[in-house]
Amino acid sequence: MPIPDLLHGRLAIPAIGAPMFLVSFPPLVKALCLAGVVGTFPHVNARPSSQLDEWITALRTELDDHESTNPQARVAPFGVNLVCHRSNPRFLPDLDIVVKHRVPLVLTSLGNPAPVAEAVHAYGGVVFSDVVSAAQARKAAEAGVDGLICVGGGAGGHASHQSMFSLVREVREFWRGCLILGGGINDGHQIRAAEALGADLAYIGTRFNATRESHAQAEFKQMIVDSGVGDLVNTDRFTGVHANFLRASIERFGIDVATLPPKRPDIAGIADTEAKAWRDFWSAGHGVATIHDVPGVAELVSRMAAEYAAACRLPASPAVRHLDEVQLP
Repeated sequence: MPIPDLLHGRLAIPAIGAPMFLVSFPPLVKALCLAGVVGTFPHVNARPSSQLDEWITALRTELDDHESTNPQARVAPFGVNLVCHRSNPRFLPDLDIVVKHRVPLVLTSLGNPAPVAEAVHAYGGVVFSDVVSAAQARKAAEAGVDGLICVGGGAGGHASHQSMFSLVREVREFWRGCLILGGGINDGHQIRAAEALGADLAYIGTRFNATRESHAQAEFKQMIVDSGVGDLVNTDRFTGVHANFLRASIERFGIDVATLPPKRPDIAGIADTEAKAWRDFWSAGHGVATIHDVPGVAELVSRMAAEYAAACRLPASPAVRHLDEVQLP
């Protein structure tokens, strides 16, 4: 499989902890890396840019120190997510900080990843780009990224309307590089299923939100545990792009989600509240269906690793002939 050398032999499970706005802070990133999962965070979680510099310095130091004192440990690399959209004034200044520190893995979203790929490749780093459609995937591939992150339907935050099954197979038809799949992935069985679909790594957000190291408010974590898929609202009302939000987090501000027309913040009382998307209207994916606790990251990853190992040993269905008896064309 086309996994970058950066990741070879360094993961407990083939997974990346997705960068979650206002949730993925250094404690979560560090815990993921020490557990053998790639930990990432959005650059805009660090405010101002000087804090981004401090976070990267501290993460690199702490992870390197742990690795040097525990030579047998499997420590995963960390990554920074850059929002490349032209409306983001911090994109270019923070890209300079990423280059200064030679961040090993950089994720891009909402914009042209070409400037990031050029800058990061210059020092030997790896670039993965979020995509929600095959058309977007083709553009990212042409921009020179190393990996495509298919954010399938049912993912938290900004996600595709296309089923992850459909999206990953469509992209795999033309993309031979590293492929990452996200959308409601919570356990080792789903990670193994992602591999069966042609993905090299799983992209996991909401499940790691509901951990002790997550920066999310305690009420947010509990709402994830208490919610099901029917408690999610998919709307472009708050950000201009469709995203999944927890219904209860919206209704607590007296907003009737049934009256939310698209992209009109002057209607239904939203202009009369100081509530904001992500900070107050909490996002989660379809993974809420099977999230029932708020464990520590190490415990959760250990659980996932056991599930993944079990899934790898599953026998073929007795409903079909054994594979060595099948005559392939």
